[in-house]
Amino acid sequence: MLIVKDYLPLPKQLDGEFWNIERIEHIRKLALTGKPYKIFPDWGNSLRILDRVRFKSEKSTLRENPSSDTSTEIAGIYMSAPLYLGDMSYGALSGNPNIIIARAADYTQTLAGTGEGGLHPEVAKYKRIFVQWASARFGVDYDVLSHGAAVVIKIGQGAKPGIGGHLPGSKVTEPISMTRRIPVGIDAISPAPHHDIYSIEDLGQRIEALKEATGKPVFVKVAATNYIPYIVSGVARMGADGVIIDGHGAGTGATPVVIRDNVGIPIELAVSISDRVLREQGMRDKFTIIAAGRVADATDAAKLIALGADVVSIGTGALIAMGCVMVHKCHIGSCPSALTNKIDGTRELDMEFGFKTLSNYIRGFTLELANILENLGLNSLKELKNRRDLLVGKGLSRETLEVLGIEGEEEELPPKLGELWSKRRKVYLHELINKGEPVITSMGSTAPPDVEKPARIVDWLRSDGAQVTRPSIDPYREDIDTSFYLAQGRFYMSLPMIFDVTDAQSEVREALSWAALALSSGVFSLETDIRYSEVSITSDGKGAITWSQDYKPFTYVYLPSSSEAIEEVMELKGVLGFIFDEDIGNEDLEIVISQVDTKLKEMGVRKKFDLIAKSSRIRDSGDVFKFVALGADSVIMTHKVLDVAIGEGSRSGLKDKAFNLIAGFKKEIALLAGAAGIYSVQSSLTGNRELLRAVNLNSYVLKKLRVKVAGSL
Repeated sequence: MLIVKDYLPLPKQLDGEFWNIERIEHIRKLALTGKPYKIFPDWGNSLRILDRVRFKSEKSTLRENPSSDTSTEIAGIYMSAPLYLGDMSYGALSGNPNIIIARAADYTQTLAGTGEGGLHPEVAKYKRIFVQWASARFGVDYDVLSHGAAVVIKIGQGAKPGIGGHLPGSKVTEPISMTRRIPVGIDAISPAPHHDIYSIEDLGQRIEALKEATGKPVFVKVAATNYIPYIVSGVARMGADGVIIDGHGAGTGATPVVIRDNVGIPIELAVSISDRVLREQGMRDKFTIIAAGRVADATDAAKLIALGADVVSIGTGALIAMGCVMVHKCHIGSCPSALTNKIDGTRELDMEFGFKTLSNYIRGFTLELANILENLGLNSLKELKNRRDLLVGKGLSRETLEVLGIEGEEEELPPKLGELWSKRRKVYLHELINKGEPVITSMGSTAPPDVEKPARIVDWLRSDGAQVTRPSIDPYREDIDTSFYLAQGRFYMSLPMIFDVTDAQSEVREALSWAALALSSGVFSLETDIRYSEVSITSDGKGAITWSQDYKPFTYVYLPSSSEAIEEVMELKGVLGFIFDEDIGNEDLEIVISQVDTKLKEMGVRKKFDLIAKSSRIRDSGDVFKFVALGADSVIMTHKVLDVAIGEGSRSGLKDKAFNLIAGFKKEIALLAGAAGIYSVQSSLTGNRELLRAVNLNSYVLKKLRVKVAGSL
């Protein structure tokens, strides 16, 4: 067996990464010395909102023995510092890290969460643990729940809002099987909702029942999503002792890429609005807010506490302190640092190395927080809570500053800043065409706008994850209808996705047309291939639907994506609908689709016409989902998506690859719909902007889209 007892060299990071070399080196510095290293870092051009929030006064004097008091108390539990060590399960982690985290929490007088999946017998020996009660109830009974200092009802988490936990079968070895009470080698996929919690009142009954059964405080863990202030208000009203809010970008052992990168809002917005609503309703006293998701250092913690949090959660930071090198492969069970690897006797983390580095990290983090308090002229952590007056925003939109409740310099950022086909997107598409299943990954999101720079407007938009106030639907166990009827019911598609094969090579045209016929998708071109006529949208009049650049009855009118085209639509000359092509237009397709959808609704004729969004810049199922929410009835993508997905790989088996691409996209749209609580995509998603929130998108575009800013009421 290989025993890991030292830090591994950091691999070169070729792509954008939130946990970059500088952040990792900072954590390692604390973990090796236990001393303060740096406060108030400046992240320059970062688009992350919390990085654009600064303290008005940022003196950076560091002392090894600062006098400010970092202690706090939640639910009657004393804490030396406001640190909660994640919610990482036995199975997601490989045993020894679970024990180390619990031991370090006891030693440092902080707190730790056990995560879903039962209780490791060695972890159960420690007292400062919050035991999780999640939707699958893996390995949980009253005896297990009674071991900790508190119980956590897990409703959602930031890396996968609206869907359940996911432990791949390859990691379910005998020890995990025994603890979780599940078969060896079988995927452990938790239900999306708790099947006994479909309302706030149901949640109240569970809170009361668990308090009665265990005599422990009860917290509720939720993801940061559109309705977070109402969810947190409901949690407080139902008698919980506090809430753990897990923001977009939070880490995980396994999650679908499409969920991780498209659903949920940043923790800073969720904390600020939740704190404000609780105060307005007179429920803030004796109710704890624990903020989770991308808490990288004591400066992040201080900002979140000033915005309204009581405690912060550090999960990924704790793993980095124990040796994580951020390879995003936790789900496959071969972690080089022996933190998230499969428990098979081949690799193990040295207990003393892990305990020493994690304990030092907590101590260094605490000392940095004390230094921040001291530099701000504050004597204790209590004096920092809800002190938005100490903060200023730089480079944020007016609406974002309003949600945060802070002063600031407004800046309207241009929506197109980044690369359309990033390396990560290409890798994801390549895996999709080889498996035909939603791509699974691990750790936190690297998606725009927080990490990678946005390449188009949809990159600033987030979809909703349903929780309690609107239950999610389990896409793994329930049928979600992703189908669309176009041309007034005459054209059926199993998903709102059509491929433009107009200028495709013959082999690509053949592969996509064949796959479209097999899976009831669609193809767009000039001429109809008679073999695929029933799925063809063509201009020669021989396909299932005809398109024309002129207004002709019973056709789709082909128009550029522009304000001039919007005015033409208002003439309404008995056509089936409109295809707006961004490649020949002069306005962003998101804006045109949203505005036409809005105008047709105002005229009372929206149901009579199809709106089709066409662009070579639409890349994947996440883009399609958002375009439909903005008002599109379907989306036409370029055939080049298949070429991008193949990359430098083999072009053999093109039909299989095209089939997998469409099948994978269909399943991913079902995942997004289920997470949002949608059974029927066409009837419930089309033009439903309420399911979208914008993350610091500039005010002009926000108004054009009629989408609310993330965190707004």
